This record gives sequence, C-alpha cells and structure tokens, in this order.
Amino acid sequence: MVSPVAATSAAQQTDRELVERVAGGDRAAVRLLFMRHHARVYRFAARQTGSELMADDITNEVFLELWRQAPAFQGRSEVSTWLLGIARFKALSALRKRKEEAIDEDEAAAIPDTGDTPEVAVMKDDKATALKRMVNALPEEHRTVIDLAYYHAKSVVEIAEVLQIPVATVKTRMFYARKKLGEALQAAGFERGWP
Repeated sequence: MVSPVAATSAAQQTDRELVERVAGGDRAAVRLLFMRHHARVYRFAARQTGSELMADDITNEVFLELWRQAPAFQGRSEVSTWLLGIARFKALSALRKRKEEAIDEDEAAAIPDTGDTPEVAVMKDDKATALKRMVNALPEEHRTVIDLAYYHAKSVVEIAEVLQIPVATVKTRMFYARKKLGEALQAAGFERGWP
C-alpha cells in the first residue's frame, strides 16, 4: 500500500519527472501520466477520427508508445504536446487503414442520403453545435489547428511541434480556418466569433 506522503509527492512530480521514471521502468509513473492526460488524448483522437471506438484504441496505443519511447524523450516539448503528437500520428495511421478497408465508391454512391441538408441541419442546432459541425467540415489541416488551439489550448509553437510544421504554416492555416469558419457562421445566420 502506498503511503499518503508518497502519493502526495508522486502527484506533485512534473510530467517530465514522471517520463524519466517511466524510462526507468516505473509502471506507477505510467499510471499517473495516464490519469493526467487520458481525457485530453482521448478527446483529441476522437476529434481526429470521428470515432469513439478508434479514439479508445488510439489512446491506449499512445500510452503503450509512452512506455516504449520514454527513454528517447528529450524534453524539447511539453509531455502533453509529445503525447498529442503521438496521438495524431496514430489517428492518421488508423484513418489511412480505415480508408483502405472502406466500401467501394460505387456502393457508397448508391446509398440514399436521407439526412438534412447542411442549411437545415444548421438551423436546427444552436451556435455551438453548428460551429462544431463547421469545424469538422474544414479540411484536415485547418481542422487540426483549430482543434489544438481552441479545444486543447495549445499555443502556435506547440501546434507546430505536434504537427511537425513551421510556426508560419500554423499561423497561415489558422488564418484561413478562422476565415472559413467566420464565413460559414455568417452564411448560416450566426454572428461571427466563438460561442
């Protein structure tokens, strides 16, 4: 049984210190990092894939990768940024694999679309729901920067680290993503801006 003093000192350890412990084979450190970052990694993976089931699998794979790669972690970024970078790679790989297994395009075209048109769906939803739908409709490169910036509170520099692209590219993608969202909100009859 862990003493309350040991539990308190473990809870006060930084993420980097915990990764060092993981590198030394400490399973308790993995559990602590999992408790701290599980929800964030899961939400990010769910937004990237659009699938809760895939997000569960990806989240588990991220923490397995943490166990394997902890000795190689050099601390050039925050641990949370590193974990989201792993999650992004795993999500892209899972989506690529899913596309390879997808049904034939002709079969998909033959399935009737019984859903509402985008305009009708926007009218039915409130602004937050409409905005989420609009974010999901953005191209992947724009959707990802919006997701990291607004839903995960990552800075432009951290986003650049997660996506492994220059800071200027992040800023450009952010500009165009916000412009497209503003236009979409205005076209749907909402005031511009976040809810």
